[in-house]
Amino acid sequence: MHLLISALEPSANLHLAPILEELPEAQISGIFDPKFGDPLYASSEFSVMGFLDVLPKIFKAKEAIREMVFLARNVDTVLLIDSPAFNLPLAKAIKKAYPDKKIVYYILPKVWAWNRKRVKKVEAYIDVQASIFPFEKQFYPHATYVGNPLLDEISELHDPSRNYHRTAFLPGSRRGEIRKLMPVFREVAAQIEGAKTVVVPSFFKGRDLEALYGDLSNFEISYNMQKSVSESDFAFICSGTATLEAALIGTPFVLAYKAKALDYFIGSRVVKLNHVGLANIIMDFEGDEEVHREFLQDEVTAENLLEAYRSFDKQRFAQHAKHLRKILAYGSAKNVVNLL
Repeated sequence: MHLLISALEPSANLHLAPILEELPEAQISGIFDPKFGDPLYASSEFSVMGFLDVLPKIFKAKEAIREMVFLARNVDTVLLIDSPAFNLPLAKAIKKAYPDKKIVYYILPKVWAWNRKRVKKVEAYIDVQASIFPFEKQFYPHATYVGNPLLDEISELHDPSRNYHRTAFLPGSRRGEIRKLMPVFREVAAQIEGAKTVVVPSFFKGRDLEALYGDLSNFEISYNMQKSVSESDFAFICSGTATLEAALIGTPFVLAYKAKALDYFIGSRVVKLNHVGLANIIMDFEGDEEVHREFLQDEVTAENLLEAYRSFDKQRFAQHAKHLRKILAYGSAKNVVNLL
């Protein structure tokens, strides 16, 4: 099998890995992490760190789409992973050039959060829609729920019967998130006994962490999210996939998120959801109670986070986390392979 792959984000490459493990003989081309082979472009070439970096990436994206369409002529299947701003125009261009080329979209655009117009584009250009959340069937009637990739990738589980004497802090992966949350996390850490770990994304290895995070003298540094969270009694986590991962690992946590005031104002009017944490969003669609508490913007204070930490109902959390695993049911890699 010859696959044309478009995996732009670090998370997309993380989810791609178990799929390729199931296809050891597959020939691959396209955009992905060079650890998998020889890509047309490395995924890292499309990372955007700020507004000034966007414009050259737009020109590169257009050129990449032209080159990807050229490569598509000789492949059996096109596999697109997440990144709808790039992958939907790519799918349109490939379908225009090769109407019969099979296109599989894995990790569909999150139209349940915003931009529901993308459903029409997915319906028009995508042959196989591989969903990772059961509730997405409400928005994509032709989607197949393949399971959730985190259930393939999680190898560490929290043992609620143990006392680890450790607290984990995950202030996010973007500079703005880190700079807003770390001062609050430092205040919180100063009032909690035991060891404290700051989980740092692996792509920050080799960088000046003090410049990014500020004073880290009271923290241990870890680049292994699963191990650090599973071996902690509690975690304080910025919003994102890490919150769902922590819930599936089974470690009690609260979500804390602070954005620029204007970004939050715009986002709160565009995104029509009751929660921002993925575990809670899943429960909302199930008509069930939230898994964990969320603190947003001005609510993110040391006092609020410490109150949530001290009053946390771990038994209730464990029950909801178990129910969440039951909802997602199974991992997705093998089911995606069967759709290729």
